[in-house]
Amino acid sequence: MSTATARQITFANLGRDNPVFVQVLGICSTLAVTNVLKNTLVMSLGLIFTLALSNLTVSLLRRYIPSRIRMMVSTLIIASYVILVEIILKAYVPDIARQLGPYVGLIITNCIIMGRAEAFALNNKPGISLIDGITSGIGYSYVLLIIAFLRELMGSGTIWGMAVLGDWWVKWSIMVMAPGAFFMLAVFIWVVKGLLIPEVEATK
Repeated sequence: MSTATARQITFANLGRDNPVFVQVLGICSTLAVTNVLKNTLVMSLGLIFTLALSNLTVSLLRRYIPSRIRMMVSTLIIASYVILVEIILKAYVPDIARQLGPYVGLIITNCIIMGRAEAFALNNKPGISLIDGITSGIGYSYVLLIIAFLRELMGSGTIWGMAVLGDWWVKWSIMVMAPGAFFMLAVFIWVVKGLLIPEVEATK
């Protein structure tokens, strides 16, 4: 594994090939949990954990997985880590686990995880696959955290459950509903792809 390759993968997953605002993958979580920042952080950590270790495990076993059942094996590996995440959440943060409800289990169906296993981990060595999993998860998570920060602030007037806006603020109820997530994601994609990326490319 070369340092240059690891650096390229890191910057690609955080920016140019970001799974949310470039590939528009895994946006179910964007709708489901981003109305509360705390829940979003926990969900993001669970996804990074699952994505990184799934990539690592699939890469370690890639030479022994028959091609005809590779997706079933990948799903089983992903499900095992998701179950572990669910057990840990119920043991240490039961309140958040109850609030997240079935969405933790739905990490299994997140197309980012299967996509990285199929497109990357099956064709690369364990070390670089682990880096790909971590950076893909971080690229996914920071988008969700930004959206969650803005949705909770505008929709509830709070950050991390603590009131930061006074009585003067009129809460935007739509921000804690699914349409608010669609709206914020659309604005985020527009800002990044419509304003930031062209400006960066113009300076090269």
